[in-house]
Amino acid sequence: MDIRQYLDSTYLKTASQAGLTKAENREVVINFVQEAIDERFKLIMIRPDMVAMAKEMISNVHSKVTIGTVIDFPEGNGLLEDKLKEANQAIKDGADDLDFVIDYQAFISGQTDLVKKQVFEGTRLGLEHHKIVKWIIEVAALNEHQIVQLSALIKNVVLAHFKESHYESVFVKSSTGFYKTEGGLPNGATVAAIKLMVENSFPLPVKAAGGVRTYEEAVEMIQLGVKRIGTSSAKAIADGGTAKNEY
Repeated sequence: MDIRQYLDSTYLKTASQAGLTKAENREVVINFVQEAIDERFKLIMIRPDMVAMAKEMISNVHSKVTIGTVIDFPEGNGLLEDKLKEANQAIKDGADDLDFVIDYQAFISGQTDLVKKQVFEGTRLGLEHHKIVKWIIEVAALNEHQIVQLSALIKNVVLAHFKESHYESVFVKSSTGFYKTEGGLPNGATVAAIKLMVENSFPLPVKAAGGVRTYEEAVEMIQLGVKRIGTSSAKAIADGGTAKNEY
């Protein structure tokens, strides 16, 4: 199986997180974008401030690689107006996919109306501009019951307010890859979490992000029904190797 068209090649570290200068970190992003072009990956997933640069690189060589970025990342607890402002700027800069971090903390505390409004407004903005929208639920912060509930909440908002032809453009995504877990527990996609997401998000597609480290694990996720896989080691996985990075 050629899994390149499932892979969202991902680099989301800031310069300080990577221990680099801003110029050095920008060079890392440039290399990730070039690799995505060379390897014909589905998408390059980068921070919002790098989107315009990536758009220029990809357009200059007429590549089909698309550009994704993260919104309200990684905590997801910003105001709705700030989420939408950031998303609007990403759209202007050339982003194709908008990966919103849902306010999972608000969901856990029972503020479901707030979360539903986020999903509706963010999805509407993305679809109005013909973008792919993904909602990151941060499975490592949730128990199994909450994964089921939050996946179903997103699905129900989309099914209630948008056309069936739009369903394939709204994903439920597992993880940011930046959530801090205790005791060495995984902070990304797991088989158990993905099964729950696929079962309770359908007919919306699911993206497995973080924790997929080998070609075999990627194939397993695809067989579970995942439509996209986010990884910072896309080339290693596509080549049948093992990811060296954590995400």
